[in-house]
Amino acid sequence: MQKGKIFVVGFGPGDYEHITKRAIDALQQSEFIIGYKTYVELIEHLVTAKSIISTGMTEEVSRAQEAVKQAEAGKIVSVISSGDAGVYGMAGLVYEVLIELGWTEKEGIEVEIVPGISAINSCASLLGAPIMHDSCTISLSDHLTPWKLIEKRIEAAAMADFVIAFYNPKSGRRTRQIVEAQRILLEYRSPDTPVGLVKSAYRDRQNIVITTLAEMLDHDIGMLTTVIVGNSTTFFYDNKMITPRGYQRKYTLGEEKQALRPHQRLKKEAEPWAMDQETGEAPSGYERIERKPKEKSIQQPKKSSLEMAQLAVSLLTKGSSSTAVQEKKIVQQAIESIFEVAVSPGVANKFFTPEQMRTLADIVGEEGTMEYTPEHQIHLKIPTTDPTAITDKLQSVGFLIAPIGDVANIKACDFCYGEKADSIPYAEALQEKFGGMNLPKQLNIGFNGCGMACYRAVFDDIGIVYRKNKFDIFLGAKPVGRTAHAAQPVVEGLEPEQLLPLITDIINEYKQNAHPNERLFKYFKRVKKILNFEYQEMGSKIKIEPAPCGD
Repeated sequence: MQKGKIFVVGFGPGDYEHITKRAIDALQQSEFIIGYKTYVELIEHLVTAKSIISTGMTEEVSRAQEAVKQAEAGKIVSVISSGDAGVYGMAGLVYEVLIELGWTEKEGIEVEIVPGISAINSCASLLGAPIMHDSCTISLSDHLTPWKLIEKRIEAAAMADFVIAFYNPKSGRRTRQIVEAQRILLEYRSPDTPVGLVKSAYRDRQNIVITTLAEMLDHDIGMLTTVIVGNSTTFFYDNKMITPRGYQRKYTLGEEKQALRPHQRLKKEAEPWAMDQETGEAPSGYERIERKPKEKSIQQPKKSSLEMAQLAVSLLTKGSSSTAVQEKKIVQQAIESIFEVAVSPGVANKFFTPEQMRTLADIVGEEGTMEYTPEHQIHLKIPTTDPTAITDKLQSVGFLIAPIGDVANIKACDFCYGEKADSIPYAEALQEKFGGMNLPKQLNIGFNGCGMACYRAVFDDIGIVYRKNKFDIFLGAKPVGRTAHAAQPVVEGLEPEQLLPLITDIINEYKQNAHPNERLFKYFKRVKKILNFEYQEMGSKIKIEPAPCGD
């Protein structure tokens, strides 16, 4: 089979004039285009691909998995990102998915990262020249990174006087992060520090605001805004933000003839702040020390650059001893990530023990969260450097654990507190085989232990009802919306030994052929047939009667 290829394309701000020729070539060579739906709309007119797959904001993993799947089938695929794909984009995630599958560059499918103009560059160009000196980018989204770590990075950048570009500063649900970022910055920077707010750079709804650090929150900031905070030298001029590179210290900018020739500018006398090429030290501050008569006064640094670096590291590591820092100059700290997992007492058991509840409280602590769900699970979100230690503790007290996201989720009734136990082994077998399986979209498998179907299995993607020692199977419920409907009955009186093979075949077909983010009912409606089960229209749009006239 011919090998496929994945292009990971950064298309810049989104307008045609700022997308590279290589990006356009990659898009037009591709048979599949995969991306966030807003980004797909921006470049749709540039592509000729037969298949364009767009998904929602949080579906990055499924997009990467689908790209790999299509490329392994021999297709040429473009995964798109706005800005640059390697800056908070899809490039790293595509590689992570490939690595999980054992990919190597020599033997595996070809991958090409096509660079684009990142938001820090496009937004800076609209503000003037705010990133002429050292700068950094920090994402304020704490969905994947613990807030405490983000706080450390903001403080470190503030201390070091970096120009800072904040990505993902605010959303409908995340409103405090930009407030906290401002608070931290005001501890180190003047309230008058220039700040630029650029929304939708080079797009139809572009909006540019130049303000100050003290007043930045008085303006509209959202997910499409990039916030650029100047450093201590950044200044305003004619509605522009300018960060000097330092030339004013070397040159007389208003004079046609410069006072120093190029070779003279590099001498110690002209640049007393620069690193000494022999000692390797860069003085950070000076004081005059008067010598005895007839001796020249000399300059001596208050603190060496090494001492300043050690001070900064000690602040970041919160109490690391200076001796330890001196002995080990490279400080490596474990990086926490947000670990998400679902727990339940079991498929058929809905009772939690006191020991389990104490374990949950201990694991989650002050920084994590617990959320109870309609599926009789508790979703945990915990900042940690060691997810394995958490899962080991949960399993040691009898919890059933499962991943969260686009996976198979087995939902079952309590079998009348275990009294109607005949079908429990079949529910547990389904959990063992499918629980947590990665799929194009979350798939709920509802299991009822008797014909009453009181747990509403018929309103799940796959409904299973145990009745008269056999099983009835339902497919493709749509549980919410104005066109909500129950699942379609497809099998009645299935023999117990046939249950697992049939559900396996249904799930395998769905997994292989569904689009990313496509629910089972949408897939069933699109293809019209799963195995030998024909699709039937189950729901119709509700007709709303006009209100009667009256007093």
